[in-house]
Amino acid sequence: MFRCLRSSHELAHAALCLMLLPRFLLAAVMLWLLDFLCIRRKMLLKMGQGQDGADDPPVCVSDENKMFTVESLRAVWYGQKLDFLKSAHLGRTAPNTEVVLVHERRPVRLLDCMKGKRPLILNFGSCS
Repeated sequence: MFRCLRSSHELAHAALCLMLLPRFLLAAVMLWLLDFLCIRRKMLLKMGQGQDGADDPPVCVSDENKMFTVESLRAVWYGQKLDFLKSAHLGRTAPNTEVVLVHERRPVRLLDCMKGKRPLILNFGSCS
């Protein structure tokens, strides 16, 4: 039996696909254009001209290293989906995630550490 009403999850997924589709198609066209042998050959040979070392192997242009493949398209779709769904975006309010204060070893919200209108600076330090 055919359902007339879809769940909100299915509708959200369809809306996401429609929003990502133009960016995905543009990336797919760019990969497809790069696969034309004449364009790839010019790019690769130009890159090969910059090789100065005698130890570097010569540039080999073949049809075996295509860029427009199912795997590459799948990776482009996944990357654009991750980029779209991330919580931090340039020019928008910062996400108020939970962090742990090192000295007190207690969890707090990130924006609770702000004092007045002073900018909050995060120093991640080094783990090595």
